[in-house]
Amino acid sequence: MNTEPSSTTDEIRRAVQALCGRFPGDYWQACEREERYPEAFVDAMTEAGWLAALIPEEYGGSGLSVHDACVILEEVNRSGANGASCHAQMYTMAALLNHGSEAQKQKYLPLIADGSLRLQAFGVTEPDAGSNTLRIKTFAKKVNGGYIINGQKVWTSRYKQSHMYLLIARTTPYDEVKKKTDGLTLFLVDVQKGGNALSSTPIRTMLNHHTNQVFIDNLEVSDEDRIGEEGKGFSYLLDSLNAERLLVASESLGDGKWFIEQASRYATERVVFDRPIGSNQGVQFPIAKAHMNLQAAELMRDRAAQLFDAGMPCGAETNMAKYLSTEASWEAAEAAMLAFGGNGVACEYNVERKWKEARLFRIAPVSNNLVLAYVGQHVLGMPRSY
Repeated sequence: MNTEPSSTTDEIRRAVQALCGRFPGDYWQACEREERYPEAFVDAMTEAGWLAALIPEEYGGSGLSVHDACVILEEVNRSGANGASCHAQMYTMAALLNHGSEAQKQKYLPLIADGSLRLQAFGVTEPDAGSNTLRIKTFAKKVNGGYIINGQKVWTSRYKQSHMYLLIARTTPYDEVKKKTDGLTLFLVDVQKGGNALSSTPIRTMLNHHTNQVFIDNLEVSDEDRIGEEGKGFSYLLDSLNAERLLVASESLGDGKWFIEQASRYATERVVFDRPIGSNQGVQFPIAKAHMNLQAAELMRDRAAQLFDAGMPCGAETNMAKYLSTEASWEAAEAAMLAFGGNGVACEYNVERKWKEARLFRIAPVSNNLVLAYVGQHVLGMPRSY
């Protein structure tokens, strides 16, 4: 694997850093304090073309690699910003790009690329299914010319900020399929067109994440709104999930590097008992250890992205990259909180805000315990643990 950064990678990092420099910590503090969506930041990312990174040039995008997209979000979070406010628009592309019809691509991708259409919401998780996607109950009943969908989704972030909604539903009951991964179908739903058939309520959380419960009541969609074949939605979903895990891993790497940079600087400048606190091994060693683990996690992220871009199987690598990056980021968050002490919980230093963001990624978009279960069963060949 070539670990040397390309000129394109360096250029992306510099450009994203410059954009994020226009949105300092007090901007993000205000968004969190007011529970406000960072509209100006998302608009700037869209106008710069970063959210269209994975859309091919013939549809108005940049045609960059997944690794390039990873670098974009890594630098966003490394700057102190929060890429989760807009990252879904990058990974939801995979299902549409790889399995959508040419008519769907022509209709939607140019509009997404220029920012006139937002695809930020992804309806997968349900109250009674959680991480067990195969057990979802939202059902799409086949009718002449389309489907009628009923059900409920939960933890649907940025639903209120989206024009389109990527939705997975059952089209065959679970107990009637020969293969348990069959019977799920993926739809691209126009939220405004859905009208009263779609409603939502916000879920208040410890951080400014704009997530919702979504209720689906006799939603009518056409055959043209279905992505790919009926019943094959789960396999299509995996394309988006692998991309999602790589991008989340990259945001975690960016967070971790932000923590290390902030903690190292503070530990050097902060003087207590007539010496910089960074001269104390109890402060210095956790920061150094977290830095090393971040460097190792970045190598796995790069390896997984390389496989993804080459069109090779990468499920194990993307899962491991997500696990290693989020755990290393959390270790860095804890080291920074330790170094900052009481100031770590003061909003003005931004540590508490980023600390909460780092903690979230250990349980979403997939719990790290499920990653361990995947590796144990599918990589090491041990018995299923759940």
